[in-house]
Amino acid sequence: MAPRCSCWFPVYFLVSVTLGVIAISSAVHSSSKNSSQEVTPPIPNDVSLNASEALRRAGFTVIADLLHHKPPFFHPPNNSTIFAIKDSAITDNSSLPPWLLKNLLLYHTATSIYTMQDLLNNTTLGSCLTTLFRQKKLSVTKIDPNLRTIEINRVLISNPDIYLDSQLAVHGVLSPFASLRRQDPQSWGLDDAQPPTCRVNMNTRRNPPAQASNGYSSSSNNQSAIEWNRIVQLLGSKGYSSFSIALHSVLEGISKDSVGLTSATIFAPPDMALLGYPSTLLDRAVRLHILPKRLTYQELTLLPVRSLLRTLMPDDELEIDGVLGFLPGVVISGVEIVAPDMLTSDGFVVHGISRPFKMPELTA
Repeated sequence: MAPRCSCWFPVYFLVSVTLGVIAISSAVHSSSKNSSQEVTPPIPNDVSLNASEALRRAGFTVIADLLHHKPPFFHPPNNSTIFAIKDSAITDNSSLPPWLLKNLLLYHTATSIYTMQDLLNNTTLGSCLTTLFRQKKLSVTKIDPNLRTIEINRVLISNPDIYLDSQLAVHGVLSPFASLRRQDPQSWGLDDAQPPTCRVNMNTRRNPPAQASNGYSSSSNNQSAIEWNRIVQLLGSKGYSSFSIALHSVLEGISKDSVGLTSATIFAPPDMALLGYPSTLLDRAVRLHILPKRLTYQELTLLPVRSLLRTLMPDDELEIDGVLGFLPGVVISGVEIVAPDMLTSDGFVVHGISRPFKMPELTA
């Protein structure tokens, strides 16, 4: 049997050499257009590390190495989406110079976060996504909601939601979004990269509605402003799959009853041991873990002890126990917050808790 590493070693060696000279190459080949894009802070180091590990587990080793490398090679900004190219498609072009590789990554990074659900729900044929490479566009060229498949620049998203975070989304694609011909050394074939005329520009983000003091909007809008589907996906990517499944199973009722809700606080337990219970009991349990108001960890620490927190269950409230001497985190209704501000956005915040809140029906 031929050694497995024989065909890959030259590729990884080349990548290592490439990364070693990137600082010089980037200085020579960077354009003023690209420099104007350095306005958003880069993702934190722990996010790039987690995304890199997720890519490695999914088999996207080359992009994983480029994303989290010392010295830094590629720092995507906050609130961006990376479309990671599969290893074989990059290794077929193993002689890529470092500046071209950098441009390739910029062109495969959109300037807003898009989960697969976002793309399926909010894009149509001809929708365009702005990238970090000179504000060039990517175009949605095929979409099938039934099969849950999307092609961008005629390239299939083969591995959706490899990594999801409140600051970054990563999807895997089968090949580069543009030809890697090198007749034009500065643009690496930008003529090929130019998509059709955009029908919809997806990078214009909606501002959150004005928030009332109780977390509900006074608008008569018939939709909730909370991105429930995105929360479900993010919870799963953070390892809270049990609560993610529970929330998803009762999502229709919560979405219907939370019309006008503009903000929320979610307490996510690591294990929701109610998945086999009747749906009414599961629905009640999930709602007990959601407040119709956004409260960060710092705001929770400032609340007086014995303060009551209204939940999505009108008859059930949570109580602030404060910081107890034998536990490092804030305690609410006897349960400790162990992962404060785990997920945050303008409309919601998610705190990880040590266990589910108790329900009278199960403790009587």
